[in-house]
Amino acid sequence: MIKMSQPVELTLPQPYLLFLGDERDPAHAKTAFGLRDWARASCIGEYALPESTVTTGLPRFTPEDAYRSGARSMVIGVAPAGGALRSTWIPALKAALEAGLDLISGMHGRLADTETLGATAQRLGRQLHDVRRPPAGIPVASGRPRTGRRLLTVGTDCALGKKYTALSIARELRARGVEADFRATGQTGILIAGGGIPIDAVVADFVAGAAELLSPDAAADHWDIVEGQGSLFHPAYAGVSLGLLHGTQPDVIVVCHDPSRHEVAGHPGFPIPALEEVIAQNLALGGRTKATIRCAGVSLNTSKMSEADAQACLLNYSTRLQLPCADPIRGGPALARLIDAVLGGA
Repeated sequence: MIKMSQPVELTLPQPYLLFLGDERDPAHAKTAFGLRDWARASCIGEYALPESTVTTGLPRFTPEDAYRSGARSMVIGVAPAGGALRSTWIPALKAALEAGLDLISGMHGRLADTETLGATAQRLGRQLHDVRRPPAGIPVASGRPRTGRRLLTVGTDCALGKKYTALSIARELRARGVEADFRATGQTGILIAGGGIPIDAVVADFVAGAAELLSPDAAADHWDIVEGQGSLFHPAYAGVSLGLLHGTQPDVIVVCHDPSRHEVAGHPGFPIPALEEVIAQNLALGGRTKATIRCAGVSLNTSKMSEADAQACLLNYSTRLQLPCADPIRGGPALARLIDAVLGGA
């Protein structure tokens, strides 16, 4: 599991069985893939309905077999648009409870609000864990400067690498002996880290306050690496991105981008903005609460490219922007240059 010392922590039953439902789009299974990639030791395997065409590559189990192999909960590993439980999942979720597993969900809808699941859990003494539930008493943001250092990953769109970039940067900083914590703001990051605040479930007036709570005063040389959400240019989720930007008060931003994407995912007709515009807008708006904010570089998702094409793409963007550009999953010298730039102004 990822090292963390979050102000909001969870204790969840492990190991996990990852539920893929009847999903056919890998992009909607980012919770399952995130846990596979960043909390592999906590995952027994996966379970999917016959209609699903998505796989994490982990061993396939039924809930009964997973329980006998040591699993103690089943995590809903998919997150379709809207965050609602699908009626087609309910029999499988009920079967997991009957097999002895608790259920863990990062959906907007509460597990207990589904009568079948609530009644089954109560009858069997199972627990229903909803991680997309913000803590009570989140304050309105103060805008007060805080000690310590902060980095926020921002993006040109949703679901293109902000979480993976933040996790990678936190890991690289710790490898250099720098005190750094990954701060989770989404359901997958919370499951990986063991705590955090689901920013998109916070009432709008308190989003910036939640970000302040998540990255409190710290030692002068300590870094909080905050997982970004959405994009300032997103037609639906820009408000969450702005509140997170103001509340985090980042010393540094790293912009995340998928070069293969030309329109905002799920919103035809809304083009992906130019990186120059994204950098300028985040610095302008972020400067409201952190006057010295700067951009350390760009994280590119080159997962759809060959190694040669990816390296050419990284060089092209770096030359164009005059900033370090790296794919944190590929790593290498490009990532080292990006980490140097993160620390360069510290």
